[in-house]
Amino acid sequence: MKIKTAYSSLTLACITALGLTVASPVSASDGIIIGSVKDAAKARSYAGAQIKIIELGLSTEAGRDGTFRFPSIPEGTYTLEVSYLGEQTITQDIKVTDNGIARAAVELGNGDTIDEILVRGQRSGQASAINQQRASDRISSIISADAIGQFPDQNAAESLQRLPGLSIERDQGEGRFVGIRGIDPNLNNVTINGLNIPSPESGVRSVALDVIPSELIQTLEVSKSVTPDMDGDAIGGSVAVKSVSAFDKARDTASVTVQASQNDLRDQISPKLSGTFTKKLSSKWGVAGAVSYFDRDFGSDNVESNGDDELEQRHYTITRERLGSALNIDFRPDFNNQYFLRTLYSEFSDDEFRQGNIFTFDSEDSEIERESKDRFESQSIFTVALGGEHQLKTWAANWQLGYAKSDEDEPDALYYVFKTENDSIDADLNTIRPTVSQNADAMDLSTYEVDEISFEDNYTKDTETSIKFDVARPLNLGGYIGELKMGSKYRSREKDRDSSIAIFDGDFDEVDASQFGAASPGYSLDDFGPGLDRGEMRSYFNDNRGSLELDSLNSEVESRGATYVNEEDIFAAYIMGSVDIDKLHLVAGVRYERTDFSTSGMRVELVENEETDVEEVVNTPWEAERDYSHWLPSLNARYTFSDKLQLRAAYTQTISRPKFEDVAAFQIIESKTEEDDGAFVTERAAEVGNPELQPYEAQNLDLSIEYYPGDIGVMSAGLFYKNIDNFVVYADVAGTTGWEGFEEVVQPINGDSANLTGLELSWVKAFNNGFIVSANATFTDSEATTFLDGEKFETHLPNQSDRIGNLTIGYEANDFSVRLATTYKSDNFEEIDGDMLRFEDDHIQVDFMARYYINNSLQVYFNGINLGDEPFYNYFDTRSQNAQYEEYGRTFELGFTWQLN
Repeated sequence: MKIKTAYSSLTLACITALGLTVASPVSASDGIIIGSVKDAAKARSYAGAQIKIIELGLSTEAGRDGTFRFPSIPEGTYTLEVSYLGEQTITQDIKVTDNGIARAAVELGNGDTIDEILVRGQRSGQASAINQQRASDRISSIISADAIGQFPDQNAAESLQRLPGLSIERDQGEGRFVGIRGIDPNLNNVTINGLNIPSPESGVRSVALDVIPSELIQTLEVSKSVTPDMDGDAIGGSVAVKSVSAFDKARDTASVTVQASQNDLRDQISPKLSGTFTKKLSSKWGVAGAVSYFDRDFGSDNVESNGDDELEQRHYTITRERLGSALNIDFRPDFNNQYFLRTLYSEFSDDEFRQGNIFTFDSEDSEIERESKDRFESQSIFTVALGGEHQLKTWAANWQLGYAKSDEDEPDALYYVFKTENDSIDADLNTIRPTVSQNADAMDLSTYEVDEISFEDNYTKDTETSIKFDVARPLNLGGYIGELKMGSKYRSREKDRDSSIAIFDGDFDEVDASQFGAASPGYSLDDFGPGLDRGEMRSYFNDNRGSLELDSLNSEVESRGATYVNEEDIFAAYIMGSVDIDKLHLVAGVRYERTDFSTSGMRVELVENEETDVEEVVNTPWEAERDYSHWLPSLNARYTFSDKLQLRAAYTQTISRPKFEDVAAFQIIESKTEEDDGAFVTERAAEVGNPELQPYEAQNLDLSIEYYPGDIGVMSAGLFYKNIDNFVVYADVAGTTGWEGFEEVVQPINGDSANLTGLELSWVKAFNNGFIVSANATFTDSEATTFLDGEKFETHLPNQSDRIGNLTIGYEANDFSVRLATTYKSDNFEEIDGDMLRFEDDHIQVDFMARYYINNSLQVYFNGINLGDEPFYNYFDTRSQNAQYEEYGRTFELGFTWQLN
């Protein structure tokens, strides 16, 4: 069923109901209750604590700094009930007068509860996260900074993999992109301090969360259902990253961490240094900052094939640096006004040297290529958000201005290809780790001639400016107190990609590969043969570039075809209401989003015609634009049976806009006319974007039950269903309208529809004897239908895993803590590759962490990552048919953390 761009019945019902509530505002002369929930020493704030006014049936939760507010309360004496998992529930009387402000300072913790042991370990983080999850209006999962610090996670992506229903996609063994409920990461929305984050990588929307060091994070929240005040592009879900504020801490804090790590595949030592601080300059001003630097030397060994007649061995040597910093300033002149400035800068760089052997098996025409890739790539993200929160007499008003910029720079990348013919080579590709048999000539670099050298400069920039404004006021709905909220948001985004590629294919003066010979690299999967010297190849190119023969046609094709500009403006507005009806909490509303999109690029055709003796590149500018709009209603319900048991249900409509590369205006066409048996035959092939792609559209149903047995723990089970239209797949559209006469045309197209059904189970428990267990599993099943040129294809959703699981077992005592964590992700369908289906194999990883508290200020920790040396593996059709096998090795970390306050 398609999402319509007109009012649906649920949309009309939500607007009508909300409109009726406006007629019943609460009295402007009522009083206000403000307060905070802290421990007796004022050393800890209880974020997520539930505060209830017994007589009125009203409830709210404490914010990250432990504060809470009840606006528009009639004059009278009331009883506040404050509950927090892991602490005893307390009550407190408070008196409210007309137009008056009643203040409540609530203290939790009696010495026999978790308060004494919350200073250290993960129990504090689990308690805070579970309490915030319990009070949320949405179906969500939360992880706090305390919990993040208890795992050997280097970035935000790896921290998120511990949550129910979440998995990560890895690059060189490190987590990069986050999938929610097994769904493609490109279908998620990611914000940092409320800002949508543009991606530094060319072509994609989803930001790789490995650029955000874990030390900069205060909380990570994953919303699996959305409310109208959230962005609508979140079919998988929404990930909110929040950095630290001085007012999040009850006292000033400062810490420094020093770490060394070793990867056993490359046997290199890598240093890491990080520090954080929070400081309240006065009761009105606060500043918080964090910085992290990590210099990691590592690598991987890879063997991959095309499943038919080609095999490639790859050896990677990588130096990866991360530098992240955050500076946040808060100004709170009074309880009714708050101003904030949030900044974050992250820089991520890869210095990579890759050596490869490419074997093509064709009997006496078999050949070998030795190739190298020498490139330095840097990515950066900068965000700044300025905003305010204001409580007027009846209305609350919030605003935020934001700017975010990300870029990816790959200057002076140098690629070599050497080639030789050798009919001795052979391999069995129908195995997980294929090896090659070859003679002595194959190992002799002097038999390899330079075939091609390419030199590239690639730059991608993605910027977004945004402004949003929200207002809210309490309402009386038939005797039940609720809230009306409305707002608007505008986002303007531009993504540019610029490439300059020079391909040299001649005048190498009979140079052979032995001139650049080096010792054999430490390749663990087979006999790699002699290596290539990175410095010698760079020097030769720099010294001889001017005399090399430039392939101007192919250089122009590659440069112009990879250059484009996409612009996108999104206007959104919403209205929503929430109300507590006895034990039922409802949040309903509708969001409107209008998208204006334009793209400009080039149609680049390389023409090689023997009949007319013409070789040329034909460049035709290509511009396209379109606009579309969506009405996105949603309903979230929470029914509280008791303090320990609650039921949640949600119906939402969401969208996901296609990847920028998929909708970019680019076409790279190769047209070759050659004589065949006395006649000239033209063959044409193309790789093209599709500006006419429709956005994904989804209707989502969620039902879950949560049981909080007491102390620190939660058991939950949830069912979810998604109906997704217009999902995107890559297909060969040769022969279809507009592409008649082509042999192959690879283009992203919209599929018809897909269904996703799933079950999510989770159990988290911190026992009083010190043991900690966290287990979760997600089971999904998908069916996707695509119609192409009259033919029907039925597959799973691309990049969707059927099973995801996490298990953590730990123990905490006064002076030490240990964790053993396992993550699992089942195999998933990736793409149609010719006549074969390509799959990513299942992945299971085991990590270990131990921490010892030398004293109250100093702790030492040891981490072991990927203890089972789990590889990355892709295959064609059947698991034994190799597509890609890559090993990363184990990593061990030793570090110290000093609490300086």
